[in-house]
Amino acid sequence: MKPFQAPLDDILFCMDVAGASDLPDWDAELAGEIAGHFAAFAEGEIAPLDEPGDIQGCTLENGRVRMPDGFVDFYKSYAEAGWPSLTAPEEFGGQGLSPMVLAYVSEIFSGANQSLQMVTGLVPGAIRTLLRFGTDDQKARLLPPLVSGDWLATMCLTEPGAGSDLARIRTKAVEGPDGWRISGEKIFISGGDQDMSAGIFHLVLARTSDNGLKGLSLFACTMDQAGDSIRVVRIEEKMGLHASPTCQMVFDDAPGELIGGEGQGLAAMFTMMNHARADVALQGVAHSARAHDVARAYAEERVQGRKTDGSPARLIDHADVQRMLDRIDMLAMGGRMIAHLAFVTMEKGDNRDFVDLLTPVAKVFCTEAGMEAATLGMQVLGGYGYLREYRLEQTYRDVRIAAIYEGANAIHERVLATRLLKSGSAAAFKAFLDAEGAGEMRVLWEQAESRLLAMQDASALAHDFMVLTQLALLQALWGRMLARADAHPDPARIRRLAQTALRDGPIFARARADRLAAMA
Repeated sequence: MKPFQAPLDDILFCMDVAGASDLPDWDAELAGEIAGHFAAFAEGEIAPLDEPGDIQGCTLENGRVRMPDGFVDFYKSYAEAGWPSLTAPEEFGGQGLSPMVLAYVSEIFSGANQSLQMVTGLVPGAIRTLLRFGTDDQKARLLPPLVSGDWLATMCLTEPGAGSDLARIRTKAVEGPDGWRISGEKIFISGGDQDMSAGIFHLVLARTSDNGLKGLSLFACTMDQAGDSIRVVRIEEKMGLHASPTCQMVFDDAPGELIGGEGQGLAAMFTMMNHARADVALQGVAHSARAHDVARAYAEERVQGRKTDGSPARLIDHADVQRMLDRIDMLAMGGRMIAHLAFVTMEKGDNRDFVDLLTPVAKVFCTEAGMEAATLGMQVLGGYGYLREYRLEQTYRDVRIAAIYEGANAIHERVLATRLLKSGSAAAFKAFLDAEGAGEMRVLWEQAESRLLAMQDASALAHDFMVLTQLALLQALWGRMLARADAHPDPARIRRLAQTALRDGPIFARARADRLAAMA
């Protein structure tokens, strides 16, 4: 089994090509140093816990979740090293670094151990939510323990019968003489309980009126205040992410603090959800990169068959194996470029319409890329890919959920094909394609856009339109990578991948456009 190795060169290259240097507070040298330090930490302390954590899993004992062996000691080292505080404001004990640094850390963390990343990864979103919607008093009290690592955070949205349909949420918050009290049931709560941090900060979406989505408000509940009024009644038995406790929780008259105003819950929660969706995209990228690393290392060593001259051949000498390896590599690099472009555009803050389009495209492409990469990696290894020893079966089990949570991919596809096409996002995307010189792709995309806008319900075309959008976006990004190939330590590899993508992209795009025309 090949030990985890963070793809630092690829990460740094993609962030540069995505335009991070245009950000006013971006220090590429400092960010690279931090990424290097975290990569060493991940390779030495996080990744070794991945396989035993997957085998052991979490347990529910006397109403409390117990994490696998070694996780508590790891978290102590993680918090003491200051990793939870990277991008938090200095006035609250943070390091005040660029949010872009989180893109580095998040991908490396997910590649090393996605279960652990899931339990720790919601803290930056919780901090961002408090900074935007919390009162000065709430910031002063609630931010320091999140920044120090004393608390970990959760996001409590989903309920039985109310998955992506938030209008069906029934958990209620009632205001009384002693403040707000919350009662209801939440399911699928990642890290709903654990024994790593001293406390847990729950952001809970609850109903304060019967006015549909406008009746939802956001509340902060902390375990130290709640006592037995917040209980974990079940840990879900899952296909993967065994070391990430997915909890069913009961709130029984639990005390809570209103974050933002009544009825602003959805807006406040989306601050955290957008961060979570960006994390999910990078989870897919991380698993794609890991699948390529494992499969390539195996293919370079495994002797199989003979070359045309009769000498022994390795797997990597066979054309179809090289095709699969390049495909995995392209999925990882292309997905990372989409995700990094989304991060950079978000931080620039001057093109909200483009961010609105990039977010669902990144989530869908990167998560499906992770699944395809894991499948191809297993195929390269043959029978050994199906064994636990090489860990690609765990890669597939862990990444599979990414296409489901934080909004199932079909929902994001429908949003793109309906709501976003009627907003400024379409014009922002076409302007981007024009600026990148992706003329043919722009024409194909605009033709498809016109067809969808002419339809009363374009939902049936949503998947194909998402694929066409991805192809158009990737054509522009691979063009950037080809132009900057010499900035990568292995320019020949970047050129080979980019030239393949730029050759095949228009072929696939025309076929998809023809399909959309036939279906419209």
